Amino acid sequence: MQSEMGELYALDFDGILCDSCGESSLSALKAAKVRWPSLFHGVDSATQDWIVDQMHSVRPVVETGYENVLLVRLLLETRIPSIRKSSVTEGLTVEGILENWSKLKPVIMEEWSENRETLIDLFGKVRDEWLEQDFATWIGANRFYPGVSDALKFSSSRVYIVTTKQEIHFPCTIFGFTGRPKVKVLKQLQKRPEHQGLTLHFVEDRLATLKNVIKEPELDQWNLYLGNWGYNTQKEREEAAAIPRIQVLELSDFSKKLK
Repeated sequence: MQSEMGELYALDFDGILCDSCGESSLSALKAAKVRWPSLFHGVDSATQDWIVDQMHSVRPVVETGYENVLLVRLLLETRIPSIRKSSVTEGLTVEGILENWSKLKPVIMEEWSENRETLIDLFGKVRDEWLEQDFATWIGANRFYPGVSDALKFSSSRVYIVTTKQEIHFPCTIFGFTGRPKVKVLKQLQKRPEHQGLTLHFVEDRLATLKNVIKEPELDQWNLYLGNWGYNTQKEREEAAAIPRIQVLELSDFSKKLK
């Protein structure tokens, strides 16, 4: 859908512009070692590398950063049966985590006697310390998806970043909205006088977020896209393809659209 007036793109950050899974997984591993030092005593580097690798597979279930820490421990317990402290880990697979995370999470939180706020604070502290003490390594663990940086720099459309991250540094001059529900931000964007007449596009990698937009009649004019290169599963992509309002988008097509 094109407009002579111009295009406006509201873009998610993690999973659409930036693949931060390497950084969040390593931060979670660092945090898990702080939280449960005895469990990681004697865990070799090969096992730690395996955990980080598996974290890329289970990343689609993460809604809030602290969940990465839980997933690191869960994967460790599935890998080393002798340290199991949870009733759910026996025979648990990556597929099982993807399918049942909403049920698994409250069980392990209770069995491990964990507190959500404590884990949020710990995860944030570990990330901040890593960023401050070794910025080069931290930024190296994040990467922009191929072609995205150039597409942003040379885009002729109005481009906004809609993200829950508190602070982001971009390779180009664009606007960022942080820390607010995405549905709210989309409503604010479409009401701006300078945006009247523009064709509105929202690109996101979480199907649940797009479904929330569809529930809001006020947001009916937004064209919705699920980025299939982001943190979603094949099952979610198939479900999205069956929803008339949502277009499943390839990375190459996304970069072309922005340019």
